[in-house]
Parts: sequence; structure tokens; C-alpha cells
Amino acid sequence: MPETNPAAVETRNLVKRFGDFVAVDHVTLSVKRGEIFGFLGPNGAGKSTTIRILCGLLEPTEGEGVVAGFDVSTQSEQIKKSIGYMSQKFSLYDDLTVEENIDFFSGIYGVPRDRRAARKDYVLRMSGLAEKRSSMTTLLAGGWKQRLALGCAILHEPPILFLDEPTSGVDPIARRGFWELIYQLSAAGHTIFVSTHYMDEAEYCHRVALMYRGKVVALGTPDELKDSLSSHHILALETTDVLAAMTALETVPGVIESAVFGAGLHINVQSAEAGIPAIRQRLAADGIDAGRLELIRPSMEDVFVAMIEEEDRRTKA
Repeated sequence: MPETNPAAVETRNLVKRFGDFVAVDHVTLSVKRGEIFGFLGPNGAGKSTTIRILCGLLEPTEGEGVVAGFDVSTQSEQIKKSIGYMSQKFSLYDDLTVEENIDFFSGIYGVPRDRRAARKDYVLRMSGLAEKRSSMTTLLAGGWKQRLALGCAILHEPPILFLDEPTSGVDPIARRGFWELIYQLSAAGHTIFVSTHYMDEAEYCHRVALMYRGKVVALGTPDELKDSLSSHHILALETTDVLAAMTALETVPGVIESAVFGAGLHINVQSAEAGIPAIRQRLAADGIDAGRLELIRPSMEDVFVAMIEEEDRRTKA
């Protein structure tokens, strides 16, 4: 790859093996400058391993990768100076105050001394922690710790941010507030590479890569990925007995897959026109209450379930 690569992050056939286990399996992707790029997948899919390679923390077994113009195999130290990194563990010091954590990480990241006061003020304002600057970090709620960790990760004004499962373990309100901060950073020109296993968070990203068993099984905007399921008909079913309904649907012709979604089911069928009456007939025969049953646009969760099923069928063939 040329060093003058216009992409912020690019990989080509990236592989990471641990013995016989392939954690990252020929991953190829390109992330544009200023983009919010989502890395979506279940735990163990290989997301964190890929991010650690891109952050210069692990060497790839095979393949190529360029981050901020630097090679992941030979220029890891330059990469570390050009990125911000935040993990789900937040990497904060609980026995320090908010302000002391910011001061400490300013030194670690080599923020010039004449810039430290301005950067501290920016982080405190951006994160909404100005009034908590003297609070002990250990006393902060998870959402506030999350904001502080993000602030510390951008003290040195890195052009690229890697956020590895940053919203894990925080409440939905804190998650939404955190994504508002991510949008602010993207608007300011930062490239954001964020991994998550929360399917709804894919909606916040400009583009998303779906990762499963070390492979990228789908890549595109949320709308593109939903539209890719145009051949799949997804039905939403409201029922008071989800488990009994799932069991009954296993024998209905034309039903490909059903999955719990909220208090009901999403059902993947070959044909909505034939599937709706067949499902109603079967549920009625089994005495299972069925409310709303209608064709819907696939959600990101529907997309991911369908892609996983398709990948499993392909590998078993």
C-alpha cells in the first residue's frame, strides 16, 4: 500500500492467528477520514483483536494495514502517537480526581505544556464534567467515567479514535449521550472507529462492518445492509407466548428463521403473502394468542441474524 493513502484506516487480507485459532480471518476494509465506522458483532467475533492490530498493540500474522499513513507491521510507535484509544475498561485511575486523571494523561500523551490548560478546559466542557473536576473518579457513575475516558483519549488531539466496546455496561441514557459526543467529534474532523455488540448502535454509524468468527460478513451503510435483505421477508409478530410461538413456527412451511425481538418475534419467511395466513392458522390451531402480524423493514438485528445464518450455511456446505 502507498504511504500517501487517502483513507484514515485501511486493511487488506488482515489475518491474526493464535496457534491454530484464527481470530482475524482475511479482513479487508477502508475507513474514510471523518467517518464514524462501526464494527458490529457478538463477543468473540474478532473485533477487539482487529482493533488492537490497528492500534499497533498486536502484529498481524498476514496481510497489510495502514493507520494514519503508518504501517501496522513496521510503524506501530508512530501509530500510537496518531490515535486515541478507549476500551470498555476505561483505563482510568480511580484514586485520582477527574482533573488529576486529565493532568496525568496529558503527560502520558505528550501534550505540550503550553496546551495542557486549554486541552483540559476543552475536555471538561466537552464531557460535561466541569462541575465534577474535583470529584474522585471512583465515585463517578459509569456514564460519567465513560465521558472522562473519552476526554482523556482525545487530549492530544488525535485524528483517529478507536473506541473498543465503549458503551458496554452503561445505561441506555448514558449510551445515547455518549453517541452525541461521538457525533460532535466526527463533526470536528475526527475519524471514529467504534466496535459494539449493541445492534441499535449501528444506526448511529455512517458505515458498518458486520464481523462473525473473524470475518467481515457484510459491509455498508445501515440502509444498504437493510436493503440487502430485500429478498428476505421479515414479519413482526405480537404474542403473549413467545416460546410456544417459536416452537410452533418450526413446522410452518416457508418459515426460514424466527428470533425474539422485544416482547414478540421477528420471523423470516420466503413469502409474506403465503406466510402470514399459514402462521396465523398454525398458531390458532395450537391455541396460541397472536396479535399484530405484519411485514416490516428489517432492523439491523434482523440483518445480522440473517448474515450469521447465511455464513453458517455456507461454511457447513
